[in-house]
Amino acid sequence: MRHPSATAALLASAVIGGLGLVPGAAHAQSQSPEARAAWVKSCSHKNDLDYPCGHWQLIMRDGRKVAVPGAATSQIDAKGNEVHDTNTFAISADGRVMAYERKSDHRLVVQPVAGGPARTLPKAAVPKGFGTSDIGVYLSPNGDTVVIDYGDEPVRLPAKVITVATGKIATLPRGEGMAGFSGDGDEVLTRRYLSDNTLRLSAHRLGGGSIKATPPQLVANAPTLALAPDGRTVAVFTSGNADTKKRPRVRTYDLQTGQLTGGADLPLAPGVPPDLAWWGANGVLHATLGSDDVGEPAVIRELTVDPDSGAVKQTGRYTISKTRFLYVKAGE
Repeated sequence: MRHPSATAALLASAVIGGLGLVPGAAHAQSQSPEARAAWVKSCSHKNDLDYPCGHWQLIMRDGRKVAVPGAATSQIDAKGNEVHDTNTFAISADGRVMAYERKSDHRLVVQPVAGGPARTLPKAAVPKGFGTSDIGVYLSPNGDTVVIDYGDEPVRLPAKVITVATGKIATLPRGEGMAGFSGDGDEVLTRRYLSDNTLRLSAHRLGGGSIKATPPQLVANAPTLALAPDGRTVAVFTSGNADTKKRPRVRTYDLQTGQLTGGADLPLAPGVPPDLAWWGANGVLHATLGSDDVGEPAVIRELTVDPDSGAVKQTGRYTISKTRFLYVKAGE
């Protein structure tokens, strides 16, 4: 999720099938239904403070831009007051499902990116005493499961795991913050900071059972982690160092055995690791790397990474308007 400042951009008009999705060009709905990212533009108050405005806009894999007029661009606090900031938007890693805060009533909903009815999540997703400004929303790789994380309150209120099709709610252990889904969506990876200043990583299988480990500092301090489909192997990206020209590095860490591989350097700029990573269900490790300079278009590179050799292949590239207030990428 990225949040620089800027100003304005307009969207096109016609509504697809009355479902609240607005195409940026006259393309058939049958075209590529996958979204790469979503962003919302920035406006400024007279006091020069920026705030999100307009509609959330999807960047589709086929190049289209599709607006989501039903998604709120502001949040609410615990008292129901509007908060002019936003991060309540998520896209599944496959780009086919989105979750957002509905503009009309600030309820959380899940909807296919290609259009169709939105499924409203249970009210308990945002319990009394919390506003939407206090939560984080995470979608499984295919969008069939949502995790709601409660920010700075994991001890008081454990994260909820919601099955989208049924609305069934389970909870993660208290005190654990969401770190991502496994590549097949069967597990969630969580972090918990312990009283001795160490970090515990846990992989919780949604069907029951967990693997827990206290990893070495190199893993604990890594900026980007991703849990493989096997539910135990974690891809670990370290930053390197721009001053010493040390390149970012990728390793794997086994939660069950504690084994940490030596890994390999990545052919990326020193000190600039991937900012997002996830495994495909087929075992391929994906990552993104983005520039995010204020006042300039954000440039996002889509990569695959070989965790053994460090080989990187660029599989895609796209840009996001310099007028953005914030953006989220598929799988984030």
